[in-house]
Parts: sequence; structure tokens; C-alpha cells
Amino acid sequence: MNSGNTLVSRPPIVAVLGHVDHGKTSLLDSIRETNVASREAGGITQSIGASTVTTKDQKQITFIDTPGHAAFSQMRSRGSKLADIAVLVVAADDGPKPQTIEAWEHIQSAKIPCIVVFTKIDLPSASIDTAIPKLENLGIYFEGRGGQVPYIGVSSKNKQGINDLIELILLVTEVNEIMADPGAPVEAIVIETSKDKRGLMTSVIVRNGTLNSGQEVWVDGQSTKIKGIFDANAKPVKEVKPGYAGAVLGFSILPPVGSIVAGNNQINKQAVVQKRQTPSSQEGKFAIFVKTKTAGSLEALLQSLPQDVYVSGSGVGDVTESDVLFAKSTHSRIFLFEAKASSNILLLAETEGIEIENFDIIYKLIERLEEIHRLGEIKIVGSAQIIAIFPYENRKVAGSKILTGFLKLGDKVKILRNEKLLGIAKIVSMRKQRISVKEAKQGEELGIIFEPQFAFEVADMIISEAK
Repeated sequence: MNSGNTLVSRPPIVAVLGHVDHGKTSLLDSIRETNVASREAGGITQSIGASTVTTKDQKQITFIDTPGHAAFSQMRSRGSKLADIAVLVVAADDGPKPQTIEAWEHIQSAKIPCIVVFTKIDLPSASIDTAIPKLENLGIYFEGRGGQVPYIGVSSKNKQGINDLIELILLVTEVNEIMADPGAPVEAIVIETSKDKRGLMTSVIVRNGTLNSGQEVWVDGQSTKIKGIFDANAKPVKEVKPGYAGAVLGFSILPPVGSIVAGNNQINKQAVVQKRQTPSSQEGKFAIFVKTKTAGSLEALLQSLPQDVYVSGSGVGDVTESDVLFAKSTHSRIFLFEAKASSNILLLAETEGIEIENFDIIYKLIERLEEIHRLGEIKIVGSAQIIAIFPYENRKVAGSKILTGFLKLGDKVKILRNEKLLGIAKIVSMRKQRISVKEAKQGEELGIIFEPQFAFEVADMIISEAK
């Protein structure tokens, strides 16, 4: 399509940001007159979505619902950057919280106009007058109080202030002259990816130009032909104009959230989402293999994992046989977020000794990982019993028999006597029949040297664990 260099008004793209449970999704429900919130597990929007509403004046506004939980900070950052206007939601009965502060920082970084919306004003404990000074302490200065940030109070429960909010968004849109050229090469931003019965679906918002079914586009330096486009109601459409969102069918791989979909190839290549790593430098960390339903959720989860967790691999979609075998080879536990494992996969995992845990609320998954760290929950990957002791170059060698699993050179192991911990040591030497080895498996006998040295005895147990 040739550009006519004709700028026209387009619907504003509005990012809704705010702390968890401050009423973001309920606010959007009131605007759209739907009831999405009740269908979300735990009351938390699990992935970025976008929808366009038509006002009573027949004007359109496209809303991005950027998730409110701290784990989605990466997605919120991207959401605010692709938006024209930010709506910062603050509960009038609660005031600013950590995600409120973070969201404000994203808004400032993106340099876009902001509207502060005080929600839950129907509650007896709500007080906008109390919340405003707290926000001013964060550097948010309001109209009528020496600043330029407009604000409004709303109740999603009784719809109070909703129409006034819409009018305020349209006023900010008019003042900022939000324009686009429908005839320019298309420029869209990936806001979500997923798999369903239609195939790989990529949700995008068009910033400029027009996205057409059948056209060739580029993502990460690779060309793709658009096979189909669907609107928010999953109905097929022929095109997506500037300021609107659509779900695209045709990508052979899931592009990372935040990627640019362009009508020409002037794009820098980015890293792909699916990745597998090697654990050689991750000594002492709890290894997990992560699968999620969508790319956005995967990115958010990886950004929020505890530091003592090592991700041996990750990906989007259901668990496969190769995932289980990879988890086994890296001694990883599989954690799923809204992804599925078939009965055959569960049976394979049980046979291979791989644990699979599934979650539909992201903070529950994170809490589980923190619990494992806090309680010291372990998986024994190898055990041995000391059956003889003999000297070697001023050190003691533990003649040992592997009872279960395996031991590796470099393992940090616990030495137990009558189930009581004697100490923790590192395996610095392993020899079978005077030949140095790096690993010993169940049933094998060998000599082991520990560092540091201590007074172990025959019948003491050697335990190698993976948290």
C-alpha cells in the first residue's frame, strides 16, 4: 500500500495501570459493560488484552488492560510505551502502593499524558482528599493544586463518574492531536501471543498504517504472510486500522511481546522467547523448567522469579515429551502457568521421576517457589553409604557405595550419621579402581575425597540434594 501522507485522527490507545486489587479490571468492565473480572482466577487479569469501545458520541477508544500485579512490571512497562494516554488507577480507600509507584515511573519514562482515576469512591472508607497528598509526595501534581495531571473519582459498582472519565479521555485526546496515516507502511506492536485451535495467534495494536489480511509483514527481521485477522470477538476481519487491535494468524513462531510488526524490513532482530540453557554455572540453585500458556505470561514470570531459582528452560504451550526428558537431564522440576500436561505426559514424568506443578495464578507459583526455599524442601538426587575409610596423601578417603541416583564431582553433599547432620562438604575427588571419574551411579563403589575434611565414620550417609 502506498502512503498518501494523509494524517487523520485515530482512536487513542489508553493503557490502564495500577496496583493489584485497586479496581482496574472492574473499571474496564464498567466501561465495556461486561463482566470479565468474575472469570479471572484470583481476580487478577492474567495477560495483556485490548478492546475498543464506542462512546455515546460514536467516538472510539482502545483500552489496554495492563496487569496490575508486580510480576507483570515488564508488560506494564511495554504497555505504557505503546499507549498514547495512561490511566493510573488508585483505590480511594487505599492510596498509592508499590505498583502505583512503579506504574508512575513507567508513565514518566514514556512521556505520555496521564489521568489519575480514584476508584471505589462508594466505600465508606474512601477519601480522595486523603489519597491526593500521598500521590503528591510521589511527584504527581494535580490540576487545581499547582500541577497538570487531571483526576477523577469513579465507582465501578454503581457506574458513578464513568461517563465523566470517558469525556476526560476524549478531551486529553483532542488536546494532544493523536493522528496516524492509514496509507503508510503498517507499524503495529505485539501485546500478546497464544496458541489455540486456529494456530499461533499474535495480538497486536496498530499504531500507524493499516494491517491487511494477506499482506507480507516483518517481525525480528523475518517476513510473514498474514493468513487471517480476528477482532476482539474472534470474528474474522479484513484489516486493522490505526488505533485498533486485532489477533493475527500466520506467524510460524511466537514473536516476543513488545516486538514491532512492520510493513517493511527496517527492524532490528530480537531474541526469541523459547530458550534452553545449560546449568554449568548455576551451582547451588533450584532448577526449574517453565511452560506458560502465553508469551507475555512467560516473560512476566521469568522477570519475577526468586534469585535462588535457576531456569534450565522455558517455553510457551503444553508440556511435551522432550520437555520432560530435558527436565530430567537438567535435574529440573517442571512448573506450569496456565499450560497443560496430558495424561500421557504426566505418566511419563512420573516414570522419569520428574515433578510437575501447575498454577493458574502467577503469585501462587511465586509463593510456592519461595516456600520451597524457606522450608528447604529438597529432592534427593543421589545417596551413598561410607563402607570403608583409608588414608591418601594426608587426607581421608571415604570408600562409598552409591545406593540411589548418582553423585557427581563438585557436588555439595550432606554427611549424616543416624539421620543427624555432621556437616556439608564438596566432592573434590572421585576414583573407581584408581581411575578418576566425574560421576558414579547407583550400585557403583568408589573412593571419595571431601573438602573440607572432617571426622566421618563407616556407615555414615552421603546425600546429594536438588532443591
